[in-house]
Amino acid sequence: MSNAIEFESYCNQLLSAAEFDDYCPNGLQVEAGGDEVLRLVSGVTASQALIDAAVEAGADMLLVHHGFFWKGESPVLTGPKGRRIAALIRNHISLMVYHLPLDAHPHLGNNSLLGGLLGLGGGAPLEAGGAAVVSRAWLGGICGGVGAAHQRWSWP
Repeated sequence: MSNAIEFESYCNQLLSAAEFDDYCPNGLQVEAGGDEVLRLVSGVTASQALIDAAVEAGADMLLVHHGFFWKGESPVLTGPKGRRIAALIRNHISLMVYHLPLDAHPHLGNNSLLGGLLGLGGGAPLEAGGAAVVSRAWLGGICGGVGAAHQRWSWP
């Protein structure tokens, strides 16, 4: 693959990370891996269970939507946050985080993909915040009615 810095640069560009005034730092939050990223594990939150799974899988990097260092959060590395970051460092696993950039991406974003899975179509970003985008949602119509989504997911 590449090293953590090269992978971060690629993701930053792909997800337009610099366009977001986010609640946490996007990109490489913990650099602890070796020279190359050969095995990547991804998940929603940098929980202890996910970190343990990444260790078990022999990961070099963990890519998540919810990482650490949120605005208003204590900066001290004690308690669960301290243990999680220590586990990453001890096991040489770097942590890459993308929050709002991953929500908002028109093709890879959580909102766009979820809308597609639910049978919503014609989506377009709803933006708030002008030049410093604070949040984005996805506005779309229902394609083929709820029945199409119902058949796809077998909702009760």
